[in-house]
Amino acid sequence: MTAPKKLFIKTYGCQMNVYDSERMAEAMGGRGYVETDRPDDADMILLNTCHIREKAAEKVYSELGRYKGLKAEKPDLKIGVAGCVAQAEGEEIMRRQPLVDLVVGPQSYHRLPELEAKARAGEKALDTDFPEEDKFDHLKARPKAKRAPAAFLTVQEGCDKFCAFCVVPYTRGAEVSRPAARVLAEARDLVERGVREVTLLGQNVNAYHGHEGGLAGLIRELAKVDGLDRIRYTTSHPNDMDDALIAAHGDVAELMPYLHLPVQSGSDRILKRMNRSHTAESYLRLIERIRAARPDIVMSGDFIVGFPEETDADFEATMALVEAVRYGYAYSFKYSARPGTPAAERPMVDAAVADDRLQRLQALITRHQREIQQEMVGREVSVLVEREGRVPGQMLGKSEYLHAVHIEASTAAIGDIARAKVVDSKSNSLGARHL
Repeated sequence: MTAPKKLFIKTYGCQMNVYDSERMAEAMGGRGYVETDRPDDADMILLNTCHIREKAAEKVYSELGRYKGLKAEKPDLKIGVAGCVAQAEGEEIMRRQPLVDLVVGPQSYHRLPELEAKARAGEKALDTDFPEEDKFDHLKARPKAKRAPAAFLTVQEGCDKFCAFCVVPYTRGAEVSRPAARVLAEARDLVERGVREVTLLGQNVNAYHGHEGGLAGLIRELAKVDGLDRIRYTTSHPNDMDDALIAAHGDVAELMPYLHLPVQSGSDRILKRMNRSHTAESYLRLIERIRAARPDIVMSGDFIVGFPEETDADFEATMALVEAVRYGYAYSFKYSARPGTPAAERPMVDAAVADDRLQRLQALITRHQREIQQEMVGREVSVLVEREGRVPGQMLGKSEYLHAVHIEASTAAIGDIARAKVVDSKSNSLGARHL
């Protein structure tokens, strides 16, 4: 019996890349591959890349450099680059790193098995097309193996917003939504394998139009799936937060009281320069409407500081918006230019000034996060148990508000949704007692 070939995948970036890596592994299963967590044990190494963070491409080249010795020891080892860096720099990757055998963009990874076959035949394989066919139609059906109780499920890809700082429209393409029937079928399959919570993914997920009722309509259909007890979605754009979706937060019990809704800046001048197409005031009024529908909702956001031409007054407007919203979670970054985007050609803010602003913003966000966690002490929460803790009887999971929770002296099993009373707030988690 021939031993299976081994596939090592390193995933960078967002939840969509995590989902894509799972599907790539499944696609390569048809070529006789099984996954390994050791690159030195692999017959194929695949880097699934992200182009959002600073110096993303350089990090990929640095990682590839680590495999030169391994490639010399194992000439039959195949090395591939997938994802958004692959899409943006496919030919350059091939030219700059001859050890790379194949490059595949995020919309073409259903073709990975045939690209691997070309590489095995000694050819260099490159596919960064935006194919007309739906990649999800061509991927293997998911195997029926048991799954962790929480899973990602991509429902929408691409973005038409063209924010001035963002490469997603260029690397992921135009907005496209998966038909609701296919999403529902995949959700039922996940539930059959032990999943109780799905997070619906999209670069601009609330622009989903694969159901006549939009994302709200899809959520209401998913809520009818027996055994699917929790639904989340990310990432959203304020301009696509419609009345139906706001209402769903109020009356769909399965939709968890947590929402990631990036704003990026509190300055109208900077928002306009970012091409965000909303104002700070319209965003704050939107938050009010969402909280009116679901008063206990925990908000999350994204912020960029040091955007080209940002003044002290612009930054203080961001600080004021953060004070007004009080985010339970937020992600803040110092602006870094992405070649080919409009903002990349504009005058940069002094690096030391941007660093100082980032530290001040992160300190404020951290204070709010800890205050909101402290306010949870004494409250009862529902915890989806995901794994065992480090001490006997301790179980770890996520509350409905996405807080990490350690339940002590718990009799719950992995996959249970346990009621627990919060007794302690730690820096990034809650301690609780099983009820």
